[in-house]
This record gives sequence, C-alpha cells and structure tokens, in this order.
Amino acid sequence: MKLGIVGLPNVGKSTLFNALTKAGAEAANYPFCTIDPNVGIVPVPDHRLDVLTEMYHSRKTTPAVVEFVDIAGLVKGASKGEGLGNQFLANIRECDAIVHVVRCFEDSNVVHVDGRVDPLRDIETIRLELLFADMEVLERRISKVARAAKMDKAAAKEEASLRRLQEHLESGAPASSFEPADEDEAELIGSLNMLTAKPVIYALNVKDDELAGDGAGNPFVAQVREMAEAEGSRTFVICAQIEAELSDLSDEEREMFLEELGITSSGLDKLIAASYETLGLISYLTAGEQETRAWTITRGTKAPQAAGKIHSDFERGFIRAEVVSYEDLIAAGTYAAAREKGQVRLEGKDYVVQDGDVILFRFNV
Repeated sequence: MKLGIVGLPNVGKSTLFNALTKAGAEAANYPFCTIDPNVGIVPVPDHRLDVLTEMYHSRKTTPAVVEFVDIAGLVKGASKGEGLGNQFLANIRECDAIVHVVRCFEDSNVVHVDGRVDPLRDIETIRLELLFADMEVLERRISKVARAAKMDKAAAKEEASLRRLQEHLESGAPASSFEPADEDEAELIGSLNMLTAKPVIYALNVKDDELAGDGAGNPFVAQVREMAEAEGSRTFVICAQIEAELSDLSDEEREMFLEELGITSSGLDKLIAASYETLGLISYLTAGEQETRAWTITRGTKAPQAAGKIHSDFERGFIRAEVVSYEDLIAAGTYAAAREKGQVRLEGKDYVVQDGDVILFRFNV
C-alpha cells in the first residue's frame, strides 16, 4: 500500500510524515521546506503477529508495510509551476490513495500561507491543483493520440474517450466521478493514473488538547467532516506535534503516554485503519518456525490469488489451502489442537480469504 501525503505548506504535513516514518525529513515553519519527495516505509501495527510469533517460536516476524510519499507543500498555481509542488506531483501518481493533511487549528506562531486558517478553502486549493495537473496530462495524451486517430480506428476511439474525460474535468468534476461507457474505456482511464481518481483520506490536524475529544467542538473539524461525508471520504483527527513526541518513545512509554492523553489509538493506527477501509484491504497470516508474516490483499480475493502474493508458483500450482481463523487458533492454543477440534478447514480455489485467516497453502508445480 502506497499513500501520498499532500497539503498546503505549514499544515503539519512533514511533521506528521516524520512522526509516522521516523525518517527525519526537515520540518520548519516556512513554506517549501520539503524540496525533495520523502519516502518512508512503515510497518503496519498488528498484535496478532506477536502472538503467533510466540506460539510458533518463529525466527522472523514480517509485518505488512505502508509506503508514505511526502511532497513539498502545494500552493495556488502549483500545477503551473508556482512554489515547488508541481515537480513532485508525479511522485504521487503511483500512490493508491492520497492523505490530505488539513490544518484545523489557530496559532499565530505558525504562518499560514494564505494569511488565515480556512480548511474548506485550503482543501479546494489542493483539489483544484490536482485537477489542473490531471488536465495537463490529459492534454498531452490527446495531442499525441489525435495524430494517429486520423488513420487508426482504435486511436480514434481512444481520442473520443479522452475528450469525454477532458470535458468532465473541465466542468470541475474529479476523475473519480467520471462514468466510463464500457470496460475498454474504464481500462483506458485507469491507465492514466489521474490524481483526482484516487480516494482521499483527510487527516485533520488539531491542537493537543482537542485530541482526546476527537476534535469535538472544533468548528473547523465539523466543517471538514460534513464535506468529507458528502463526498464519501474518510477523516481522522490527529495532532502532528503529539505524533512527533510519540515517535521518540518505546512501545511501553507510548502506551502510557496515550493513556495519559485519554486516547486509545495513535495517528498511525487511525491512518492505517482508514486506509485499509478506503482501499478495501485485509490481511491474512502465515506462521511457522521460520517466519510469521502478514500479507495484504484486497477484500474478496480468492485463495489462489492470495497465494500468488507469496509467490507466483503458489498460485500456478495451487492445490488447496489449510485455513484456521486467528481467533480459533488462539483459543485452541496450538495448530494441532485446532485441527483436532475440526477448526482447520480444507478450502479450494473458490474460497474467499477472510481477514485474520491463518493459512498454509499446498501447491505443486
């Protein structure tokens, strides 16, 4: 899973990125501090792995991972080269979803690039820049295809589809709301990697004393939540400064600190939960003496394709899957005990893998 972090300068974007990834990207109180895209790989917290590692005495534990890409703060005109954001937009075209960090706090010591805090205006600024960047990509593609379209029917069909999308974007609507005429058109539009086609998750950056109440009573938070609900996007409340403090603590200290603050989940936990829900992802588990590992798949994936995440040979030579739910396995105490209770099932090619399934694949190539 790859997530692109966007936002205006000075909204807490790089502070959050640093906290999530401990990558040490420079974070300073002036625009355009981040002048290179920062990339960080973060393990997905999953307590089930620790339990299974202990049960199987695994030599190695491998969690699922999230890749975060943090780009320079975008400003009005970024798509035309204003500020430094435009040159980095390409870095988030390959992302699965966009995390939009929105400033929802007043602080005279932290400069706002537009002079005052207004989350809805800020969101619209970013949205328009992403839209303009998509239109620019589309114009280049149309220009290229138009020449071939005069002599080639397939190219002519592609041009017609691209112009339909262009008209849609020019109306101010994102690529995500474009309705393809058929499967071919859907495939073509998908291959363009439009920024405005990607799902957006809003990270609402609040002051530390508003974190425990999940931003209740903050009018900025209420505004963004209402807007996000209308467009079908998820939101979560964070305090980038608190996340920065949490990142320097041990697991035990972190738990105590969260308890003192009156919160149960860190920003990273909230973000990963929102990302998995938004992208329809789940994790299945494999466990053994060598390694205990989490594998991320799309909800609805069948057993052979899930096996293919481990190795293409597993999918090609799939015979069956031996499956036990994590809860049943832990309740039984051992894999052998779960088998005796009839909780280990033999599943075939049509089995749809569930979150928390502990699976042993049988295959032959």
